[in-house]
Amino acid sequence: MLRPHRLRFCFGLLAIAAAQLSAGETTALPDSTTRSVERPTLPSRSETMAADLVRQLPAAEVVGLQAAEEAFVALWRPANVAEPKGVVILLPGEGESADWPIGIGPLRRGLPDHGWHTLSVSLPESPGFPLPLAPEPEPEPEQPLPEREPSESTADSAEQPEAPNEAGYLPEETMAPSEEPPSETAETEAVEAPVIESGKGLQVSERIDERIEAALTYARTRQPEMIVLLGQGTGGYWAARYLRQLAPEDIQHLLLIQPRQPQGQEEPLTQLAPALKLATGDFYYKSSIGQQNEARERLNASRRNQHPAYHQVGLQFLPDNQTTEQQRLLRRVRGWLDKQL
Repeated sequence: MLRPHRLRFCFGLLAIAAAQLSAGETTALPDSTTRSVERPTLPSRSETMAADLVRQLPAAEVVGLQAAEEAFVALWRPANVAEPKGVVILLPGEGESADWPIGIGPLRRGLPDHGWHTLSVSLPESPGFPLPLAPEPEPEPEQPLPEREPSESTADSAEQPEAPNEAGYLPEETMAPSEEPPSETAETEAVEAPVIESGKGLQVSERIDERIEAALTYARTRQPEMIVLLGQGTGGYWAARYLRQLAPEDIQHLLLIQPRQPQGQEEPLTQLAPALKLATGDFYYKSSIGQQNEARERLNASRRNQHPAYHQVGLQFLPDNQTTEQQRLLRRVRGWLDKQL
């Protein structure tokens, strides 16, 4: 009579142990899933382009500079004359490298033949630069079906290609594993990524100011007769903003090439640059109606501010002959610089 009770007791212990083991495995799944979702921070596009320049260009041209909280890359070319005229610091626009083939690159390589040192600075992405977007969560009933997810995710990516294509990233780089839907934490991290980039605690605008300051410090070691800030695209906005906020006494010349206001910046470029009482060269392309209208607004603002030396230059866009177009830009920029001596 005792043996059946003992058997039932043993079976009960086994059932309890099996339940505890199953519960332990179940509670461990979220941790393992969480660990699989965590990925190392990918370098930004500007950091990737800077690393490519370090590999591709001669070591003598690459200069490592230190801003307040980070190191960055700049490209230096000395003037090919016995008595240099000065230093031109070039600031590329968002999405452009320090050796961008349009504007920045030809100028940084061509101006040294005409007596100017050039220092081209790598800038971080502007606040408005498109970054990978957090994917929209799948409908809840479809989540626990791993066998159907490959075809469904392929269909979703075919219907919504805009966000990953604009950012320049593949869907695999932006989407979390399909076993777990995107959480509120993941969405919060995706929104905060543009503000804190590369693990730095400074706003992007502050990081750009620090890099410009580091470039100026390096240029001053050459004891130049003149230092010119040249900004292309959004780089023109950041150059004008830096000069308005800090107003260094040894910077009296500003060059703008196709200047453009970054998204998220409230102070309009049409009011920012013309308010500076510095010798300013404003270069724009006449083939673009939008650029013509913006250039007219800047010119009118300079007249209202009684700017003493605001000069605009209209350029011709040559889509079929980029070499000639860049040579014209170099010639016009060199002519403006020589008039400031």
